[in-house]
Amino acid sequence: MNKLLSILNIEFLIRDNSFKNWRMILFLSVLALIMIASGHSADSKIFLIAELNTEIKTLKSDFIESKKQLLILKKETNIIRVLAKKGVGPAKTPPIKIIIVDE
Repeated sequence: MNKLLSILNIEFLIRDNSFKNWRMILFLSVLALIMIASGHSADSKIFLIAELNTEIKTLKSDFIESKKQLLILKKETNIIRVLAKKGVGPAKTPPIKIIIVDE
């Protein structure tokens, strides 16, 4: 019972030889602060990773949408339609192949 009362009265920190106890308490306090700072750092990194993953998904969807629009614009039927508005149509005669013979 005396031990319990001495702990509750914090006598182990008031005695003449209590320097060892203060050093240990200070050491444990510094370790606790380092652990809390490390946890906050890990949390901020997790939030940054989640934000970057969201941005990657957005950029991928934008890329796919742009690629889809490019494929639509590259189709021959679309090109013929756009050029028909400008008065240009497909050739009625096939192109002539020019052959140059070196002598």
